[in-house]
Amino acid sequence: MKKIDIHVHIGKLLFSRPGISVRYLLNWMDEMEIEKACVMAVENPEEIDYYVTSERVIRSCRSYPDRLVPFCNVDPRRGEPGEFDPYPIIARYKERGAKGFGEMLAGLWIDDQRNRKIFAACEKLKLPVLIHIDNYRNFDQIGLPRLEKVLQSFPGLNFITHALHWWSEISAEVSEDDRGSYPTGPIIKGGRAEQLLQKYDNLFADLSADSGTNALTRVPSFTPGFLTRNQDKLLFGTDLVYKGQKKTIHEVLNSSGVDTAVLEKIYYLNAKKVLGM
Repeated sequence: MKKIDIHVHIGKLLFSRPGISVRYLLNWMDEMEIEKACVMAVENPEEIDYYVTSERVIRSCRSYPDRLVPFCNVDPRRGEPGEFDPYPIIARYKERGAKGFGEMLAGLWIDDQRNRKIFAACEKLKLPVLIHIDNYRNFDQIGLPRLEKVLQSFPGLNFITHALHWWSEISAEVSEDDRGSYPTGPIIKGGRAEQLLQKYDNLFADLSADSGTNALTRVPSFTPGFLTRNQDKLLFGTDLVYKGQKKTIHEVLNSSGVDTAVLEKIYYLNAKKVLGM
């Protein structure tokens, strides 16, 4: 089955872990039977030890246009908060091949005015935004009310949500601690993540990283129904960050028991739609 990985990295991001070369990534993709992968740029100081800039991502992907899809990034906190306009920079990145914006990792409220400038530029440029949501980056309150305001404010922008707080909202019962952790225990139906996926055409969810895997393995009996109900809104991803990292999301999906047609959407067709391929 064809796969598009919506979320990978290149370069060295963590001091204690070996970085990922383009050649390593391509070989790993072959082993995982991944046809294309979206390569994130990281230009925010939160979470990681080193930057991998948009310039580097675009240059690295240029030699492999059939395999690697470059994303770009601009830290919204650049310059004077009231004066900085990210649009010309993002527009130039798009001219040079960027197909999306991400990974957004700034330590701001998700609906901060500086983030809104990024969203407005990407909506105008028709670039999807992959946004990391936890208790420290693009943070929100329980129930994701600020995310919902953003979705309403930018109906022409495709958002791809990801990370700890987002996936804790798979359950209708969420604690403050859950926003920055990997919750265990029962999943109460009616979680805000699913409500928002069902309500907003411009919202998609990235299944990558331990947060995505945890959400789908927390209560295995819940998973088939969740995947089936949201089959048009979920995107396969791994969030590969360092050499030798083990990823099991494909094993979780393949063993979920859902129809092949559902898996085809999650692995491939939904990403094609979001990326405009």
